[in-house]
Amino acid sequence: MKGTASMGKRGRSKTHIVCRRCGRRAFNVAKGYCAACGFGRSARIRRYSWQNKKVNRIRVV
Repeated sequence: MKGTASMGKRGRSKTHIVCRRCGRRAFNVAKGYCAACGFGRSARIRRYSWQNKKVNRIRVV
């Protein structure tokens, strides 16, 4: 592949398709796993503590 004319033929293949487990369009076809839920990489659902914002609530006595 060389030149300006061949650059237009680059974006034909899909990188991400709809995931079978979570339903989001985050399943990487080349790598074979979902970026959102981790399907194809592990049996556990991918989730981290930093994904949820910590809420600081004041206790009123």
